[in-house]
Amino acid sequence: MANGWAGDGAVNEQIDATVTDGISRARSRLPQGAGLTHCEQCGEPIAAERRRALPGVRLCLACQMLADRDDPGSSGYNRRASKDSQLR
Repeated sequence: MANGWAGDGAVNEQIDATVTDGISRARSRLPQGAGLTHCEQCGEPIAAERRRALPGVRLCLACQMLADRDDPGSSGYNRRASKDSQLR
């Protein structure tokens, strides 16, 4: 049941679009091509298990964790805005 100006299914469409955007963003961040045996930032060896799990990996686990922490793209910000934020 839609309220206000939203059509039926508008909330579900917004949720689906947000999930689809998140999946696309995550896929675009996956490493591509041949992986490295040593981290491109610190030079430490990359574990064989990590190289098998992530083809194309370029960073060791420690450097990847730092990169993920500092990445503003993983903040979870809803670019489409929620209905609540539009009512304020």
